[in-house]
Amino acid sequence: MKARNVAFALMAALPFLASPVLSMAENTTKDMTPFGDAKIDMHKYPEIKRVYDVNYDDPKKLNALVSFIKNVNDVVPGQAIVVLHGTEIRAFAKENYEKYQAVVDKLADFSKHGVEFRMCNNAMHAAGFDAKDIDGFVTIIPAGFAEIIDLQHKGYQVINASATPVKDSRYLDHPEAKPKT
Repeated sequence: MKARNVAFALMAALPFLASPVLSMAENTTKDMTPFGDAKIDMHKYPEIKRVYDVNYDDPKKLNALVSFIKNVNDVVPGQAIVVLHGTEIRAFAKENYEKYQAVVDKLADFSKHGVEFRMCNNAMHAAGFDAKDIDGFVTIIPAGFAEIIDLQHKGYQVINASATPVKDSRYLDHPEAKPKT
């Protein structure tokens, strides 16, 4: 009789014991955390004047800047100015146009839509260029950091444009899960 009571108790408890295991097996990995789902708040932004502080060690990083400017400008109205004062400035040199044409054309297109590009005179000369060497959609200004300070004083919000691309970062922890393209 005692064994029958133990068996009955186990059978009665089985749904409660198996429930978390079955539940975990049925859920996706997003449900494996105690925090639930993210909230969504797709609110509108007011008009905000902004200055992108660009000081890259490699002109190839300008491709990330293109995405960065587009993503911000798509949701934030207001004047946008890009201050260039790193080695990326060589991409704007006429002599390097062919090498950097794809990204320079995209940035020049931004200038047609109101984004201003300003280049530090000090950095330009330190790199060995003169104003006549630089693409025509760029304005040469006295000093990059001074320009940023002046614009901030005039109410511009400074954006450190050292953006790292996030495309496919989901797969950094799980490279085997990356879809084949």
